[in-house]
Amino acid sequence: MNAGRRSIVGGVGWLLGVALLATPVVSQEVRAADTEARVVYHADFADPRRFSAMLSSIRNMAMHYQDQLRDADIRIVVVSHGIRFVTGDDLEGTPFAADADLEAVRDDLRGRLEGLMSVHGVEVELCDITRRAADLPREALYEGVRTVPSGVVRLAELQSDQGFAYLKVE
Repeated sequence: MNAGRRSIVGGVGWLLGVALLATPVVSQEVRAADTEARVVYHADFADPRRFSAMLSSIRNMAMHYQDQLRDADIRIVVVSHGIRFVTGDDLEGTPFAADADLEAVRDDLRGRLEGLMSVHGVEVELCDITRRAADLPREALYEGVRTVPSGVVRLAELQSDQGFAYLKVE
């Protein structure tokens, strides 16, 4: 083989090698940009300040993904004392009964939650075991709140079967 051909063959080989090395990197970046973010928040607490902090965190996350032009599936799974934040019912006579701290901020929290649901598509899923324990009719839930048979099972399914990241605001 003459020197000119060796140079061309070597150059082509070098370009193919670089292309093969670069392809996985580019495709990984494209996949990352196209992948929907999936996050589930676990709300099983009674403290309105924690619920407020969680709503702020969710809003910040939703805005971040919106700014990045990235789709996000953000869920809140409500279990136990978290039921206080998805109904206007006082839940009197239950372990989840509303107190003065909740009543002082209930309207604000409801407005923020409903805003996240309507503007950012945040989904709220309430444990039906909790709902039944509180003897709360489904009609008493805020509009858009769905029930799931078991909140903890739903959390496990979202994480293990659907790849959701789990967050709990402390």
